[in-house]
Amino acid sequence: MGRDGTDVGAPPAPGHVPAARTQDADVMLVTAGWSRSRAHQRGYGETTEQIQHPHHQIQVTSAPGSSRVFSASRDKTAMMWELQGTPGPSQCFAAHELVVTGLAASPDASQLCTGSRDNTVCKWDTETGQCLRRVITFRNLVTHLCWVPGEPYVIQSSEDKTVRLWDLRQLEVAHSFPAKQHIQTCCDVSPDGRLCLSTSSGTAGEGCEATLWDLRQTRSHVCEYKGHFQTTTSGVFLPWSPVLTPSIATASLDGTVKVWDRDTAACLATLHLDGAGPLSSLAACDSSTLLCATSNSGIHVLQLRDGVEPVLEPVAVF
Repeated sequence: MGRDGTDVGAPPAPGHVPAARTQDADVMLVTAGWSRSRAHQRGYGETTEQIQHPHHQIQVTSAPGSSRVFSASRDKTAMMWELQGTPGPSQCFAAHELVVTGLAASPDASQLCTGSRDNTVCKWDTETGQCLRRVITFRNLVTHLCWVPGEPYVIQSSEDKTVRLWDLRQLEVAHSFPAKQHIQTCCDVSPDGRLCLSTSSGTAGEGCEATLWDLRQTRSHVCEYKGHFQTTTSGVFLPWSPVLTPSIATASLDGTVKVWDRDTAACLATLHLDGAGPLSSLAACDSSTLLCATSNSGIHVLQLRDGVEPVLEPVAVF
């Protein structure tokens, strides 16, 4: 991995979509592309607005309670965009010395937390663009950030194999979970804010797991989900459904998406996306619909069909 902030790892193939996040379950999809350096607001099947970042993007996120979208870039900055406002970024956040790899926005989009490969985490006022606090943690190469619903906390995964819980009031680490054996590539928080999910790097089935953590007791992991054969790049909680057991979904460089029983760690369904290449990101639209970002074929809409044996099927591609 490079340390200059512009050449971190091998670039994905053209058309790769490293991030996909939903703001509205039925209407909005926000994607980012390394080769295109831009983001789109999309309805299903239609591009409605384009967001152009000056350099390669690696993440985008949105705030559920607003029309603001945030992008992170290899140019060491994050930007804020108003989807109903004038073209161009409405705010630029510049304090990191290397590529920005983590973004988490408060539900009302008034605050932003960013993380970087420079071992720093920053807290921002989105109205003024002011960096309210910047903390350096030795060897903390940030891979992902996720806001805890209803709380002033952010979950962070890291290349130092650790998952941290940050208290944003003073921007300090409230808790670090026991280190795993492999890099933690991604994190997510359950809608009720009680559980955290992290995913691991690995190869040939060594590592490659997802791990469930309890944010209330913080001593050790609750369970692990094992079955991928390459790095697990993304993991998400599926929204609650009266007809489906509490579930999570994971995506991997091995080209598969898996749905798991959250509490028993049993694999409920597996889908291999032929020809899609390594999978990079997941977003849950509802309890039965997933968006999966791929290296070779854009974003796939996946549907989980309930039954005695649930089936995961591709239903559309962007």
